[in-house]
Amino acid sequence: MTKVIDMEIGAPKTGRAKEIGEAIRDRPGTPFPESLDRPDGYGFDNYNHIFGGGDTGGTKDPGSLERTVAEMDASGVEFGLLTGAPNAEIGQIHRDFPGRFKIFAWINPLDGMRGVRELERLVREDGADGLRVSSLYNNLAASDRRYYPLYAKCCELNVPVRIYTAMTYANDRSYELGHPRHLDTIAIDFPELRMVAGLAGWPWVGDMIGLMRRHPKLYCDTAAHRPRHFGTSGSGWEQFLQFGNTLLQDKVMTGFSRYLFNCGYDELIDEYMNLPLKEAVKEKWLYRNAINFFAD
Repeated sequence: MTKVIDMEIGAPKTGRAKEIGEAIRDRPGTPFPESLDRPDGYGFDNYNHIFGGGDTGGTKDPGSLERTVAEMDASGVEFGLLTGAPNAEIGQIHRDFPGRFKIFAWINPLDGMRGVRELERLVREDGADGLRVSSLYNNLAASDRRYYPLYAKCCELNVPVRIYTAMTYANDRSYELGHPRHLDTIAIDFPELRMVAGLAGWPWVGDMIGLMRRHPKLYCDTAAHRPRHFGTSGSGWEQFLQFGNTLLQDKVMTGFSRYLFNCGYDELIDEYMNLPLKEAVKEKWLYRNAINFFAD
């Protein structure tokens, strides 16, 4: 059986996680007490319009973590990056499922040093494995200096940061909040910081490739993209596949995002195995690169 590490496992949509998921998809910026109702299909609702008829058409609740772990075991998934788990649950998840999940903390960059201290507490006391930055939710690009104390703390604690790097279809905020250019600024100022560009920078694939060649500590994952499309002519991924099979073969990690595609691990693993990649490169994408990233 192929050994696998999944760089995007959705947390169950219950309790606090459900509240967080709803809150971060609201309108960007500071809430206004007399806000009017929004037009239908606006903001994150636009995802239903864009993907309603395709293979990312619904977002499936992954169910319990017990079920998730059983599915991981059945398909040879050693561990995975759990996204959407509340900070308050990180420690308990690690205690309940030791070694099965990496969990990155979400910290509000507007909380200043209080946020920095909370990040350190979560890492040292609850076992948080890094920092998650998603500019599409808070409307603050990852290169904004208000994140910098958090990046400095990540360097000090030797934990990585995963940064949303792709275009957002939420049409109530700038489409380029997740542009790879923001990673360049961060990597210049924090050359020791381990970064993974979540979602691999589409549609700015050329920029993403250039930046991964330019910065030794910068990796990417393939979350939220159906693997078969990487090998589809005209999809825009041709350059990514070419470099990912050669000069950047040690920089790509796979994120399955099964909650988007409503299918099992085996189907998605098969799609990766059918990509025109060297056999040794498939093993790196699916497993070895993530092992090395977290061990650095």
